Amino acid sequence: MELLDKVSRYLNQALVFIAGCFLMAMIFLTCANIFLRVVWIPVKGTFELMGFFGAIIAAFAIAFTQAKKGHIALDILVAGFSKKTQKMLSGTNYLICMIFFALVGWRMTQWAANLCETGEVTETLRIIFYPFTYGVALGCFVLTLVLLVDFLKLFTEGKGA
Repeated sequence: MELLDKVSRYLNQALVFIAGCFLMAMIFLTCANIFLRVVWIPVKGTFELMGFFGAIIAAFAIAFTQAKKGHIALDILVAGFSKKTQKMLSGTNYLICMIFFALVGWRMTQWAANLCETGEVTETLRIIFYPFTYGVALGCFVLTLVLLVDFLKLFTEGKGA
């Protein structure tokens, strides 16, 4: 359990750092594009790059947000239930989300492999698609790991370690 937690934290820190770098690149690209449009020379492929960078940022930050419990939760109804019922609902939610994101990651990996085989590239900059698709799959798998750690913590809390 502790090993999974450490691996999860390490992966989250690495991915959120990479996401931060992509965010910085988006900021610089936007500023450059705005500045260069003033002199009538916009940056080519800005739309493509923003799409790829945004996908990586979202995929790499979602697991970190889950680990920090930063997602929006509506617990008005659940707050009235007993602690045991709340625990069971949380466990069910973690389990369903774990299965969902594992399947999404698996399908994204298959899609990335297909994109790699076909050699699909973007229209303007001719950037290959599949590394970004693999990146989104990685984000889904790390989120699955975080959800597994949360699930295990939910049912091992309070039991002597």
